[in-house]
Amino acid sequence: MSRVVIAGGSGFLGRSLIDALDADVVVLSRQSAAVAGRARVVQWTPDGTAGAWASALGGADAVINLAGESIAARRWTMEQKKRILDSRLQATRSLVAAIGLAPSPPAVFISGSAVGYYGPLGDEAVTEDHVPGQDFLANVCVQWEAEAMRAAGSRTRVVCVRTGLVLERGGGALPKMLPPFWAGAGGPVGSGRQYWPWIHLRDWIGLVCFAIRTPTLSGPLNASAPNPVTNRDFARALGRALHRPAFMPAPAFALKLLLGEMAGALLLSGQRVVPARAERLGFTFAFKDVDSALRSIFAQ
Repeated sequence: MSRVVIAGGSGFLGRSLIDALDADVVVLSRQSAAVAGRARVVQWTPDGTAGAWASALGGADAVINLAGESIAARRWTMEQKKRILDSRLQATRSLVAAIGLAPSPPAVFISGSAVGYYGPLGDEAVTEDHVPGQDFLANVCVQWEAEAMRAAGSRTRVVCVRTGLVLERGGGALPKMLPPFWAGAGGPVGSGRQYWPWIHLRDWIGLVCFAIRTPTLSGPLNASAPNPVTNRDFARALGRALHRPAFMPAPAFALKLLLGEMAGALLLSGQRVVPARAERLGFTFAFKDVDSALRSIFAQ
């Protein structure tokens, strides 16, 4: 059986990945009791250095980095923005240092990133070759990926997974969208014309596993479905899946008052991201259109 080490395994994506992996899983966590299930937990301190926990990486086939402060946990004050950036850089530096010290380093280091790398864009289709944006989230992703790429060498390849909106009923952003729809007041956000690159949780897990087992894959990988949709079309698809109306818009000015800068970056702007590398390398998406993805989620 292969062995996979996951940093950040107590979050929504980490827990889902642990359940899906056919491997011996070790989770690096700040709290030793933070992760339930079959994974073995090793307590670590992601301070930019490799501590005693680094021995857990020895002999691992893959190391997966999902550690970092949630970008939507609270309003973006200067202090919170620093926490978002530093948590990612420090965790990644610690993992890179541990990989460098390992007598038998992992064959692959899969490090988190996000479609925010590209910054706010319009209708242009965006592949992994597109230049980065200039806003806060783009800057975070650029620095995050640069730290991860320091682990690349003759024995370890690095894949930076630029994740879009991961759809699942039990976690991530989708449950937070549901109350207005259940109340009959759902609808688009702002103009509704901004693109929301989305991916079903099953396909996100599939892409991570694909990255582990595909030796020719390295560098950035867009984790988004082949058919991104505008926010208006997403709202309509969600309404159809829930059998609820989807015509009541959430005004942009109200969201900006409520959430500040975060509203513009996470809700009111977007990117028409397509998974060019995944498709070129032969990955098959289970859910290519948002209607089938949402129907599968709410049929459960």
